[in-house]
Amino acid sequence: MDYTKIIDKLPYTEPFLFVDELLSVSEESIVGTYIFSTDLYFYKGHFKNNPITPGVILTECMAQIGLVCFGIYLLRDEISLEKINVALSSTEIDFHCPVFPGEKVAVISEKIYFRFNKLKCKVKMVNSKDEIVAKGTISGMIVNKDLI
Repeated sequence: MDYTKIIDKLPYTEPFLFVDELLSVSEESIVGTYIFSTDLYFYKGHFKNNPITPGVILTECMAQIGLVCFGIYLLRDEISLEKINVALSSTEIDFHCPVFPGEKVAVISEKIYFRFNKLKCKVKMVNSKDEIVAKGTISGMIVNKDLI
């Protein structure tokens, strides 16, 4: 599968798409990147005169690459990707350093398990200096839209 086709299948668009490219994808892991451009809407109020990327946005970026893109890849032969919804079921993320406007991050996700359409992954985000920005676990359900 062409990696750009995975991104095209995501149920997100700008300004809530936090995936620029996928670097590698396998049955066990996925790696992707995103650049937090300086003009993103949330920097205007987080924080006054010292903008940093909110933790919830970092978590979303980790989930989009490390869970949703990964799930699309893992289900590529199972069901029609146009008929899926993804529901985040749990996160446990520790934050280690801030991400500032203009920074590029990489998300590395390793499968813990994938069964009964539930995917659980160990994820980490690193900055361009290869410093750990955040790490933890994310899990979610991949649901057929016809069943909900």
